[in-house]
Parts: sequence; C-alpha cells; structure tokens
Amino acid sequence: MPWNDNANPGPWGSPGGGDDRRDPPRGPSGGGPRRPGGPGGPDFNAGFEQLSNRLRDLMGGSGGRPRGQLLAVVGGGLALAWLASGFYVVQPGEQAIVTTFGAYSRTGAPGPNYHLPAPIEHVEKVAVTKLNNTLVGGSGPDSDSPAESQMLTGDEQIIDIDFSVTWRVADAAKFLFATRDPEAALKAVAESAMREVVGKTQLQPIISTGRGAVQQQTAELMQRTLDGWGAGISIVEVQIRSAGPPPEVVGAFREVNNAQQDADSAENEANTYRNRVVNEAKGDASRITNAAQGYREQAVREASGEAARFNQIYAEYRRAPGVTRDRLYIETMQRVLQSSNKVVIDAKGATAPIILPPDAFRPKSQTPPPAPAPAAPQQPERKGAQ
Repeated sequence: MPWNDNANPGPWGSPGGGDDRRDPPRGPSGGGPRRPGGPGGPDFNAGFEQLSNRLRDLMGGSGGRPRGQLLAVVGGGLALAWLASGFYVVQPGEQAIVTTFGAYSRTGAPGPNYHLPAPIEHVEKVAVTKLNNTLVGGSGPDSDSPAESQMLTGDEQIIDIDFSVTWRVADAAKFLFATRDPEAALKAVAESAMREVVGKTQLQPIISTGRGAVQQQTAELMQRTLDGWGAGISIVEVQIRSAGPPPEVVGAFREVNNAQQDADSAENEANTYRNRVVNEAKGDASRITNAAQGYREQAVREASGEAARFNQIYAEYRRAPGVTRDRLYIETMQRVLQSSNKVVIDAKGATAPIILPPDAFRPKSQTPPPAPAPAAPQQPERKGAQ
C-alpha cells in the first residue's frame, strides 16, 4: 500500500488524509491551485527553488561541503587581482615615492612601474614640474591678514605688504618626509624671511624703486633656510603684490609724501641753479686763463724773434756799419711812409708856386663816390589828332 494512502499516516507522522485534509485553494475560475503571483503572474517560489538547486549541485555533494576546485579558482582570481593592483604608471612630470610599511623605499622612474600590493607597499605621485603659488598677507585682492602683512621697516615705520611665492618640488622624497605640512612650513619661512629683509630696509625704497632688491634677498634667504631643513623645495620667484602704509595712516602718509616731494623739487631747482652758475664761472675762468696763456706765448715768441733779428742785424752792422745804417734808415722810412700819400717836390730852381690836385692827400682806403647816373631823356608827348 502506498505511503500516502489515506488510511495511513505520512512519512513525517502526520495523517496522510482523512477528513482533515484540505483541498488547495483554487483560482477564480476553479481550474487549479492559486499561485502566489496572482492570476497569470510569475511563480517566484519556483524560480528561487530552481536557483537553490543549481547552487546546491554546484557547491556541494551529498554532505553539503564546498568543492575544493571552485575554491581554488576563486582564490587564484583574487590573488591575481591583488598582485595586478601593484602596477602603476608615472607621468614625465612626476616622481613616484614608494614606501614599504610606511617607510621610504625608492623613487619610481617615469613610465610603467610595479610595487608590492597594499598593505606591503604604497606609492604616492608628486608633480615636480608644476609651479605652485603661495600667498602671504591675504588670499585675495580685497582680503587682508594684518598678522601676516604688517611689518616694521628699518626706519621704524609700519608697512602693509602682500606678496606671493612661486615654488616647485625639487625632491619628492624630501618634500613628503622632511616636514609634516610642506606648504604650511613654506608659508612660515616666507613670512619670516620677508620680515627679516624688510627690517633691514628703509620704507621709501620698498614702496618705490627698491622692490626688486627686496624680492631677490627674500628668495635667497628662503632658499637657504629650506635647503638647511632638507625640504626638497625650490623657490622660483618672490613677487610683491602691494606695499604701502596701513589703511589707518594713509592720509597722513600722503601728506608726508607731498611735503617730501616739494622739498625734493626745491632742492633740485637749487642744485640746477648752482650747477649753472658754477659752470659759467668755470667757463669764464678757463677762457681768461687760455687768453692769458695765448698772450704770454705770443709775447715770448715775438720777443724771441725780435732778439734774434737784432742779433743778426748787429752781426751785419759790425761788418759794415755804414751800409747797415743806410739800410735801416731806408727800411724804417719805407714802413712809415708806405701807408700815406706822398708828394716829393724838388724845390731846386723852382720859381712858381706848385698847385697840387685835391685828391693828392686823400687816403687810399677812401674811394671816390660814384658819379650820379645820367637821367634818361624824356620823350615829348604826342598830341592827338584834332
């Protein structure tokens, strides 16, 4: 007799039938049992049961133990994925710092590289060609931090100065491990260096023509300090964005500047007048000195010439005194009379008075006035025909 006979209990000890057996609920049409999905809906219980059966067949046998082959495949895939996570690529402008359990191990070269997967080794990439900018004194054009920007100059004046520092990473390993916060350390060094340089400089050069020297000295001092720390940072440029008195004393500072400019203008005018007068006096003195030296040279040379000529005449006179006297007399008369009009008259045997023309004693330099031009003859007027 079958086990599910209505007369005998079922295999689990429950009655297999009888009056207490209930018929399964039927659908609205009475054509069969009603499923959980509702009329015409999917049978979720059947789907879950099929999935459970497949997993049971795949994972276990008669005792429900997992299969060793599947576990080996899954474990091998996880191991390969873990090992593959160690591959990384370093860009040309980067340096890769590899640490082993947190301690520095090596620096990765540009290109594809490999490190032991986490948690054994860890890699951190640092851009070494990127230019970074740090602002000191204020983060924007309208913001100001007096604690950072107000400094004391060499002449005991207060100046409000904002500047920026352009820097880059020179050594990635030192940059990461030398200081806890490299950017904060850089900003503190920049402020300290600027205060030291400003404290040795007068106020006027900082706000006018001495900014370049202040920037250069600050950059050099920052670089020496960072190199002493081994920070691995290279300072590219220090640029002063604004420099002037604090806002509370701007008006008084402008008045002082105006007064200083007026004083400088008056001093420049005085210096100009002084230079002009001194130069004119020096020119006059030089001209008088040169004229005196020329006159002295001329007088000396003329005297030397006259002395030499006298010596020559005296030598000739000693050899022929009469001839020399006649010659000196003739030459002297020639020099005296050569520029005057002369009329030589032999009065021997003259019986009548001599009448000279009016032009005889006129100087040769005076030329007679030109004769007036003859007037043009006037033509008689013609009378018209009557």
